[in-house]
Amino acid sequence: MRIDLLTVFPDMVAQAFKFGVIGRANEKSLLEIVIHDLREFTHDRHHSVDDYCYGGGAGMLMKPEPLFEAIESIHYDCNSRRIILLSPQGKLFNQEMARQLSLSDHLIMICGRYKGVDERVSEYLVTDEISIGDYVLSGGEIPALVLIDAISRLVPGVLGNYESAQDDSFSDGILDCPHYTRPAEYRGMSVPEVLLSGDPLKIKKWQRQQALMRTLQKRPDLLKPDVLSEDDIEFLKTLGLKIEDWKIKDWMLF
Repeated sequence: MRIDLLTVFPDMVAQAFKFGVIGRANEKSLLEIVIHDLREFTHDRHHSVDDYCYGGGAGMLMKPEPLFEAIESIHYDCNSRRIILLSPQGKLFNQEMARQLSLSDHLIMICGRYKGVDERVSEYLVTDEISIGDYVLSGGEIPALVLIDAISRLVPGVLGNYESAQDDSFSDGILDCPHYTRPAEYRGMSVPEVLLSGDPLKIKKWQRQQALMRTLQKRPDLLKPDVLSEDDIEFLKTLGLKIEDWKIKDWMLF
């Protein structure tokens, strides 16, 4: 997978790609991340990437020329390319979106700044407008790093054990179960006996039920009928969950 990042602060993001999972993926050529300084696509002596808004109002807006010319300069043969604008007005990013984007061969990410970008960029260039939350940041660099980290984990070969990414929270629509490691007992706190039993069926059942219980406690909004089996539903009923009307209501807690 190739990812092109368009930003006015290239040094801000360059360091992040040298460490951890992304750094190793770069070294193995599983990911190709190219950073473009938008100021290199300006034509005035001040290398201006922003200007005042037509119609007045506070704040500066990113000009269309550098963004159009930067994207037009990127030549990469692939079967699927998506151009992403990081914006508080975009769709809220989630694990399913990360999975879909991980299937693309080429992603171009535009890191917005100031008041945003000229609307012609959104209208004629962008295929996906994405937000990482209902709050405003100074720019799109940090959201871009969030997307790249989440997406790259799902690219085969990036993680040492690909199945570990498939078992993460949200991978199957609910939170992950609790996990433990050695020592089996620490300061009077013990690992659940079922995990030491060596019985894979019992362990798998326990992990699923714990994941359901944790989701019910922390994120009940994630409990949707399309991600649950009949056994899941029966177990959740034992925890006091009542189903009213699938077509009208979500899960209701009593």
